[in-house]
Amino acid sequence: MPKAPFQIRPARDADRLPLAVLFAEVAEERTGIATEPPVEVEARAASWTLDGTLVAVAGGSIVGSLHVEPSRFGFGELGMAVARDWRGRGVGSALLATAIEWARDRGLHKLSLSVFPHNAAAIGLYRKFGFVEEGRRVKHFRRASGELWDTIDMGLLL
Repeated sequence: MPKAPFQIRPARDADRLPLAVLFAEVAEERTGIATEPPVEVEARAASWTLDGTLVAVAGGSIVGSLHVEPSRFGFGELGMAVARDWRGRGVGSALLATAIEWARDRGLHKLSLSVFPHNAAAIGLYRKFGFVEEGRRVKHFRRASGELWDTIDMGLLL
């Protein structure tokens, strides 16, 4: 599938509901993020932290998001979601590159994240940008099914 035009920009107030809808759609897949359905979209929209959130926009729609939550210790925790139809088309790479620049501009010394071991595409993306595995949390997340899933912790020194 050819890459389609999209732009990366900071999130704004009008993005709250589309961000929450994207989050709910990714949660419905039950494989990529810790949150599982149901997602209270209105509540999620109202509580969304816009500072540190970047969005990928194509054709007026949000097709991806990445949030960096800076800590008082100089590192930032990141979380990302990309719409299923937009995966493998450069959205994640563009979000991550912009987030790394954003973090450096704010004086962060490191970015950290957690990813499920079965999410090979995400792990490959993070490695492409220099993230390294720093540890594994065994049976860390209890899923709605009762399964216990590991997570891999990854980090990037800036």
